[in-house]
Amino acid sequence: MSRADQERRARRPAAARGAASKTPQRPARTGRATARSVPAARPAGRGGAGPAGLRRLTRRVRRAWDRPLTAYYLLLGGSLLITVLGLVMVFSASQIEALNSGLASTYYFRKQLVAAALGTILLLAAARMPIRLHRALAYPMLAMSLFLMALVQVPGIGQSVNGNTNWLNFGGPFQLQPSEFGKLALVMWGADLLARKQDKKLLTQWKHMLVPLVPVAMLLLGLIMLGGDMGTAMILGAILLGLLWVAGAPTRLFATVIAVGATLTVVLFTSSPHRMDRLRCIGATEPGPGDVCWQGLHGIYALASGGWFGSGLGASMEKWGELPEPHTDFIFAVTGEELGLAGTLSVLALFAALGYAGIRVAGRTEDAFVRYAAGGVTAWIMAQVVINIGAVLGLLPIAGVPLPLFSYGGSALLPAMFAVGLLIAFAREEPAARAALAMRPAGVLQSARRVLAGKRPESTAGTARRARKTR
Repeated sequence: MSRADQERRARRPAAARGAASKTPQRPARTGRATARSVPAARPAGRGGAGPAGLRRLTRRVRRAWDRPLTAYYLLLGGSLLITVLGLVMVFSASQIEALNSGLASTYYFRKQLVAAALGTILLLAAARMPIRLHRALAYPMLAMSLFLMALVQVPGIGQSVNGNTNWLNFGGPFQLQPSEFGKLALVMWGADLLARKQDKKLLTQWKHMLVPLVPVAMLLLGLIMLGGDMGTAMILGAILLGLLWVAGAPTRLFATVIAVGATLTVVLFTSSPHRMDRLRCIGATEPGPGDVCWQGLHGIYALASGGWFGSGLGASMEKWGELPEPHTDFIFAVTGEELGLAGTLSVLALFAALGYAGIRVAGRTEDAFVRYAAGGVTAWIMAQVVINIGAVLGLLPIAGVPLPLFSYGGSALLPAMFAVGLLIAFAREEPAARAALAMRPAGVLQSARRVLAGKRPESTAGTARRARKTR
């Protein structure tokens, strides 16, 4: 072999080794899966399943529920949903009643629609009014309510409806029930009175706790009972108890007021045969002598025939002359017949949301007037819901109390919507809620006003800077 061949043979292993070093080596197959081929096992419960996922979901819901604007959205959305659903049910439940009275089938619905539009204006106005203006309106509202309620008892002026003299007729279809506005007046005036006394540290004495709150409430109750309206009197009693409870009345004092109120209620029931007949109809399964339990019994029939999802909107049979007052006091029964258990539970859930939001506003504020007024409004709405639905279910005597924000009647709808606007104003005034509202992007109308004024629309960052300056 020549010398050149020997040198080429000596260089060949080195070149092979160099080429082999440049070639990427594949991992040896040892039977184990690599990290890239098989993903790591997830812990149990991850991804929404199992106890850990349930705990995460619970924490997420709790954080969302504790946000600063929760009460604000519950009050605004819940009240508007109840009002809209009430309009639908008034339209469905009142058509036969209107035709039987020789009126157009949409007569009651059109009146309720006008009242709802006016009530929405009142709600938005009350939600935008400062708290000091609400306090300034308390005394004029109480004086006006007392004057109108006294005017009802003047012969020739007050008008009787269903045996109760508690209406003022302004000509044509326009009527007013001043006792409904008396509820709002008692809440606002009582809250302002208790807040002033708390500022002077007088609520530790029982006489300042009761006087003049209880005497003025008794005056309102007396004017209502002169007209025979036991249901509205019960609501005013609930408002009084709610104010005393939120004010921190001692247990002995609170129990004394309840005992006196219960005694007066028993006396008023036993002194009237008509009220005793209503009391005997609790849980009735037959119409009774003279059909005294006819209304309560057919309310149960309507609820029982609705089933899970109802017979369909407008398909109620009880509203065809069998159930008295289907669009006012017993509209919940028609709702159960047409929308079923799902519909009635939805209505109850909306009222429960309102009640929770009212209690939350009263419990989180440091302003005494806000706490007392929110507690009074919540006691008013919840007591009226319990009395109305309890009567429809046959658990309580029929008291002639409408379902708030839902039943037909402008006199009941207007003050109730103003009261909800009051709660919304209180929810907006919480420091955290005020900051959260200030950090939201400017609305369409606000941006349009800025453009028309020759300014640039405010951005989210500008809104945030303005919120930080106001803190």
